[in-house]
Amino acid sequence: MNYQLEVCIDNIESLSLAIAGGATRIELCSSLALGGLTPNAGLIKQAVQSASVPVYVMIRPRQGDFLYDCDDVEIMAEDIRTAAKYGAQGVVLGLLDKDGNVDMPRSIRLSKLAHELKLGVTFHRAFDQCRHPEQALEDVIALGCERILTSGLCATALDGKAMLAKLYTLANGRIELMAGAGVNAENVAAIVSHSHIKEVHLSGKSTRKSKMHFVADTAKMGSNDVDDFAIPVTSSDKIRAVAKVLNSL
Repeated sequence: MNYQLEVCIDNIESLSLAIAGGATRIELCSSLALGGLTPNAGLIKQAVQSASVPVYVMIRPRQGDFLYDCDDVEIMAEDIRTAAKYGAQGVVLGLLDKDGNVDMPRSIRLSKLAHELKLGVTFHRAFDQCRHPEQALEDVIALGCERILTSGLCATALDGKAMLAKLYTLANGRIELMAGAGVNAENVAAIVSHSHIKEVHLSGKSTRKSKMHFVADTAKMGSNDVDDFAIPVTSSDKIRAVAKVLNSL
């Protein structure tokens, strides 16, 4: 069975590492530590030019919840145009209203814009914070999205495998479900065999040491618990291990 293996990255160094490990699609972000925010135009351009697999650009203007106002949506619309300008194959977005439902008026506007620009659309894990998943599924299908990235409304996709299976049955081939959150080589077989989902999503996080010769140990660029000289990168080995399991199923 053919599986799609999407890897989320937030720097250009990780692009080749993810593809070398077996990624079949890239979710391009900034700030993965915050759950993924919109990457800058330079990164989008460079990634699309360098990638041998489709690149989907995260459209999320800030950290926090998925309740967006008019200013946020204007920013998101411009970021969708930027993704199209630099040749991305798709975008990743998700909007909720204050009651935990899919924000259909604003979602319709953004998904319509993406489709007009010939971009595919993934609805991201905002879905996992919705009030009524069955109704949210129908709403996202109505938007014309290609897939939903979801953990089955749980902390991890493994924990949510029963809901993933239920959503897969309810979708009935009308939209793809992509399992994400805590996916690794040890649990991916259990997730896909239980849910029947054919797409999985992970980051394969690792770090490398800085190549700086001089390391200042007094000034901090951010929180005290963050090592400024540990560079987050994708692990080809972690991606390759998941790909090996999927190819064996």
